[in-house]
Amino acid sequence: MEVKICGIKTIDEAVSISKEKPDYIGIVLFFPKSKRNISINEAKELFPFIDPSIKKVAVTVSPDLDQIRQIEEAGFDILQIHGEFDTCLFSKIKLPVIKAFNEGNLESLDLYIDIESVYAFLFDAACPGSGKTFDYNSLPDLSSLSKKIMLSGGLNPSNVSLAIKSVHPDIVDVSSGVENADGNGKDLKKVHDFIANARATIV
Repeated sequence: MEVKICGIKTIDEAVSISKEKPDYIGIVLFFPKSKRNISINEAKELFPFIDPSIKKVAVTVSPDLDQIRQIEEAGFDILQIHGEFDTCLFSKIKLPVIKAFNEGNLESLDLYIDIESVYAFLFDAACPGSGKTFDYNSLPDLSSLSKKIMLSGGLNPSNVSLAIKSVHPDIVDVSSGVENADGNGKDLKKVHDFIANARATIV
């Protein structure tokens, strides 16, 4: 089971979370509404402190092509897109893409199934970043999809195993579920427990 720890902001987090060896680390960009948002220059300052074996994911909402070029030039490995993005523009992206869907827009999934640059489909709660789970029965049949399946939305060390057994994703993604009690910064024990519990789950 692959694991993504999302929303890191500081060098200390980059160093400490790298030691836990997640498969992906997510950094929120160009979305000032999020408390986890940082600038592209701040993101680049974190890169030397992230283990090279961990893929760096730029997490965006309806990005424009200029923002995507900045992400590509910065050295990210994967682009994650929430919100709207014209399917015709995927051919202009040089990075593998994680296309995110919320509980309320699953009907648009068919538009992206045959896009070669889409690396994975991410399924999230209706309000991303809220820390709330959603009804997994609302998901379409995922067994026929040729992309990797990533599950997010309200996951934490206590419920990740059940979520994996329910959905059978390839990747689990967490942000708020491993944050400190005040919502600022990551709780390293929670990060450790989340990764351990996810990887120990047998489906």
